Amino acid sequence: MKIEIDRDSGVPMTEQIVAAMDGWIRSREAHAGAKLPSIRQLAQDCCISRFPVIEAYDRLVSLGLIESRHGSGFYVSARAHAALDRCGASDPRRAEGESNYILEQFNHPGDTLKLGSGFIPEAWRDMDAIAQAVRHVARTDHSSLIDYATPLGNAALREHLQARIAPFGIRADLSQILITFGASQAIDLIVRYLLRAGDTMFVEDPGYYNLFGLLKLHGVNVVGIPRTASGPDIEVLQAELKRHRPRAVFVNTVFHNPTGTVVAPAVAFRLLQLAHEYDFTIVEDDIYADFQAETTDRLAALDQLERVVYIGGLSKTLSSSLRIGFIAASRKIVKDLGDIKMLTSISGSLFAEAVALTMLERGAYRKFLERLRRRMTDALGATTRTLDAHGWQLFAPPAGGKFVWARLPHVDDPRWLSDCATACDVTIAPGSYFRPHGEPSPWIRINAAYAQDRRAQAFFARAAQLAPIDDTPGVRERALIA
Repeated sequence: MKIEIDRDSGVPMTEQIVAAMDGWIRSREAHAGAKLPSIRQLAQDCCISRFPVIEAYDRLVSLGLIESRHGSGFYVSARAHAALDRCGASDPRRAEGESNYILEQFNHPGDTLKLGSGFIPEAWRDMDAIAQAVRHVARTDHSSLIDYATPLGNAALREHLQARIAPFGIRADLSQILITFGASQAIDLIVRYLLRAGDTMFVEDPGYYNLFGLLKLHGVNVVGIPRTASGPDIEVLQAELKRHRPRAVFVNTVFHNPTGTVVAPAVAFRLLQLAHEYDFTIVEDDIYADFQAETTDRLAALDQLERVVYIGGLSKTLSSSLRIGFIAASRKIVKDLGDIKMLTSISGSLFAEAVALTMLERGAYRKFLERLRRRMTDALGATTRTLDAHGWQLFAPPAGGKFVWARLPHVDDPRWLSDCATACDVTIAPGSYFRPHGEPSPWIRINAAYAQDRRAQAFFARAAQLAPIDDTPGVRERALIA
């Protein structure tokens, strides 16, 4: 193993060591039990101080990739190799790169600007109101600190969620609403309920990367339908319906991740017609609903939960840690999903549900949303103006939400763009992460909440300045080096 430290890359030396060793171990060049260089030896070999090596070894031990043996040194962990044997990168259920992106959002260097992140910044959250709600619940609701939640979730919270979807035209009683541990659990429960190994599900391309991996984990055949500015491409969808018989179609209706677009009424109506004609269920992801000030059509409202299973939640706005998601569907489906939830996780978090309820009851969440919407609208406007000024191409003017889907003309290699971002201390989310099978893509997802940071501004300008007009091999590399 040879580690080369690049002092000019902008990536901390500790992270470079961790990444190099992680790749070495995962490549299986290192056998379980192989002894690693001592801290002193590795520091000498890399011509650096011992402190980055100490920190890197500590992090690798925490990740379970290496183990420390007192008085002997550090060794490649047998546990790491066993985990690779169970679910290694060669696992056909996993799309190349998708799990890496999920981890990058949490493990990438803290000082690096995560321009493609799915989260809003901590400074934009209502930390004081959340803290007050936590203290209130801890003082007044002792059972929430120790007891299980009910299978469907807190009834009072479900009443509030019922009221939140009523303005969309979705009529659901409490028996039609199930609280989940975030939208991720909602999707997992629905996949378990609707699909079996060998079934087919249509997804949007680009779309939600975590869904793609989950479907492959369950052995489901994934078919991508191109996402246009007005929603799924109906012509392609109709053609694929003649070739496949999907059990379900997944649609992100409002402020689509990653394009920021909204499904047009004509597309929504046609989707429902096709669902009846070809007998499939539509899974409507509306997790970004609370970013929207003016209501647009929901499939669940047009269909009244006959063929549509609706997903919403508070994690994207209120708190990712509280993990409050929910499903609205027919009574039968919700009952069956509640049974699956009990089998797989027993229940949700009574405490998290109580905290969310407190914020809704006190009006803190409503006031927070008003501020957040204004802030996101301003950020989206500023981001699109910046990108336009530097010659970036937008997939479509974002209708709202957090994301801008953009590319540079004549730049088709996402590795070039990633290298350019790294030079500016920025992490980007390449478009391939959002495609069903990891297909190449020149587009990147930009979270507008981070786009006014000086590092993001430098990246937009630098990438545009260095982007080659000529697509001849080697031009990009020479431009970047220059």
